[in-house]
Amino acid sequence: MFRGITTNPTLLRRAGRTCNREGLLTLVRAAEALDCHELHLQAWGGTEAELFACGQELLAMAPAIVVVKLPMTDPGLRVARRLLRAGERVTLTACYSIPQALASAALGATYVAPYLGRISDDGRDGCGEVIMMGRCLRALASSTRLLVASLRSLEDLTRLAAEGVDTFTLSPQLARQLWCHSASEAAAARFEQDARETTSGDQGLTRA
Repeated sequence: MFRGITTNPTLLRRAGRTCNREGLLTLVRAAEALDCHELHLQAWGGTEAELFACGQELLAMAPAIVVVKLPMTDPGLRVARRLLRAGERVTLTACYSIPQALASAALGATYVAPYLGRISDDGRDGCGEVIMMGRCLRALASSTRLLVASLRSLEDLTRLAAEGVDTFTLSPQLARQLWCHSASEAAAARFEQDARETTSGDQGLTRA
């Protein structure tokens, strides 16, 4: 059901995880055990050189599945260009505007991650802007895919999906809501009850 896993230093801090090589290696091994197709790990560093070195170190942990996340900043874009030219996969993250999505497409990024909830927090139509990003990428026949982050409700997910947006990051709590529904639970309970009642005292289900 899920293709990959994504994280960043902020999410690691909230989860009580260390943002260093040893801590991330633990996550990499766990992702591999889950047969994860993509593991998006965010590089960090105060300079372009440090950011690039961190990205290379992340890739070395599991080249087959790691996608390097880089912020939508001048250093982030320069490092993204270097990694993309080397054939690596890159997600440009913290995207807040349609022009930024266009810049990501021009660079040839694998993914661009708009922060839906935070765009809406700015008083803008977050879903509307993300939908427009998707239309622009399709009109340009770009290979860059939207990876919608900061998603807070399934209502937003369904609205975006109806407009052709097909890739999202979900918190575990929100992901579980994809299939959990009280009516489904009630129906399953009824099935079990009826199964017990109709088989009670049954002499068998095969013909004599």
